Amino acid sequence: MPIYKAPVDDALFLLNDVFHIEHYGNLPGFSDASPDVVEAVLREAAKFSEEVLTPLNRVGDKEGCKRAADGSVTTPKGFKDAYKQIVEGGWIGISVPADFGGQGLPATMTVMVNEFFCSANMAFAMYPGLTQGAIAALLVHASDALKAKYLPKMVEGAWTGTMNLTEPHCGTDLGLLRSKAVKQADGSYKVSGTKIFISAGEHDLSQNIIHLVLARIEGAPAGTKGISLFVVPKIMVNDDGSLGAPNAVSCGSIEEKMGIHGNSTCVMNYDGAIGWLIGEENRGLNAMFTMMNEARLGVGVQGLALSEVAYQNAAAYAKERLQGRSISGVKYPDKAADPIIVHPDVRRALMSMRAFNEAARALVMWTALKSDVAHRSDDQKERTSADDHMGLLTPVIKGVLTDGGFANAVMAQQIFGGHGYIAEHGMEQFVRDARIAQIYEGANGIQALDLVGRKLGKDGGRAIMAFFNEVQTYLKERADSDAMNVYLKPLGQSLAHLQQASMWFMQNAMAKPDNAGAGSYDYMHLFGLVALGYMWCKIAEAALAKLPKANGSAAVLNAKLVTARFFMERMLPETATRLARIQAGAASTMELPDDAF
Repeated sequence: MPIYKAPVDDALFLLNDVFHIEHYGNLPGFSDASPDVVEAVLREAAKFSEEVLTPLNRVGDKEGCKRAADGSVTTPKGFKDAYKQIVEGGWIGISVPADFGGQGLPATMTVMVNEFFCSANMAFAMYPGLTQGAIAALLVHASDALKAKYLPKMVEGAWTGTMNLTEPHCGTDLGLLRSKAVKQADGSYKVSGTKIFISAGEHDLSQNIIHLVLARIEGAPAGTKGISLFVVPKIMVNDDGSLGAPNAVSCGSIEEKMGIHGNSTCVMNYDGAIGWLIGEENRGLNAMFTMMNEARLGVGVQGLALSEVAYQNAAAYAKERLQGRSISGVKYPDKAADPIIVHPDVRRALMSMRAFNEAARALVMWTALKSDVAHRSDDQKERTSADDHMGLLTPVIKGVLTDGGFANAVMAQQIFGGHGYIAEHGMEQFVRDARIAQIYEGANGIQALDLVGRKLGKDGGRAIMAFFNEVQTYLKERADSDAMNVYLKPLGQSLAHLQQASMWFMQNAMAKPDNAGAGSYDYMHLFGLVALGYMWCKIAEAALAKLPKANGSAAVLNAKLVTARFFMERMLPETATRLARIQAGAASTMELPDDAF
């Protein structure tokens, strides 16, 4: 059975030594996040992940969810008890304001905890994770009455939440959706339509499920400008907060999927179900984007999480599996053969995964801290800057981290050889589970188009220029540091590649938009490599500063410096290839007629 050990020490190093959480002490909730509290929360989350969730991962994969004739859904064995512990531990509301029953801690804490949960059992972690996304949308956009009615029970975990966007005929292009809402005399709406691919749409973990549903009010404009968002409970909620009669919402079927079998991905039917408008009429996408951005960052975390657990198992196997002798001479003469970790190509794979994981974790944490600033700071300039960062980095984190997560799960499987293809080792499940993260919450090609088509030019390019300025300033201020030069020089070269690619789009994409479309995916990954390289510079700088007084942690810090060097030497040079592809333009990509395919 696969193993997992939550990377608590690495998370604490990033939080304390790289990003200096103490600098955020002026923000609400951060004063409660003392070093002792932060460590206690992370170690408790690690214990729950390792001891409760990890053993259930294969159980959930093998058993899956079962739908009965009446539409009810049973989750795999052990899931209900594990979810009960989620509720008892208050894990869903870590970062929710105390007014609604939460603990009010930084959102960064929730992001770190969710990484541990997803590594241990991604399918299970989706149940509380989706609820957190629904809570975020209600907090920002719902009326006070709706907040009071639904949030306390959702924050507690007694009720869970979902997001309902996709329909059989429309996914990314939500302007095509057909679900309709008819206004009633009491101000409620009757919602009708069919939604597909609804994660956690029906299950037996909670007393009620609160669905957030996109639909078109009768007479609304066509396209995306006529979409509204509704809260539609599975079971009606009485004025006193008690549960009433079932609503006209049901699970039509459970999708048969490649992975995440432990999560109930449902076809949901709304047959005149009673719902209430969230926010303004025809402004549903605005409200849903709050939830989608939250979800996209969460999906990026899923990519990192599966990369981490796959790496841990591959590293453990490589140290145990005996096969052949080192090409530079026998390394373990007391054994019948050397363990495969002595082979350079196995090392290449392990180092690639490790270098990705540590920088990706830093990128996620950096962005989570920006989210806290955006939502909690009383300084408008700080909030605007943090919002710019979030908008720019969200598609990068979602796209690059999930592509990397899948690639690394496959790479880890390869280290196992034939055993990686066999279910008992768990590697093939990681591959199957990681695959969905590249697809849902906006397929990665869409993330790339969003980055290039919307985010680069937004507000006159303010966000991308701020990113360029930050990295350039960082490089300039450390130009005289001999110890850092091995990291700074490659980053400077790759930043130049990113700037050249951005300029190329400005010069070549306005007249020929296909140039932007053809180069967007490479641009997203070019941006991701530069962002990860920037994170490695900050990690290396913190490790170098800590090393003189390291005591027992010198080996760990030195390992970070070596891994940073590996990233700069073996992974970051890919930016040159990405730039070349972008500058090739769209001609050969778009030249063949449609019927030639």
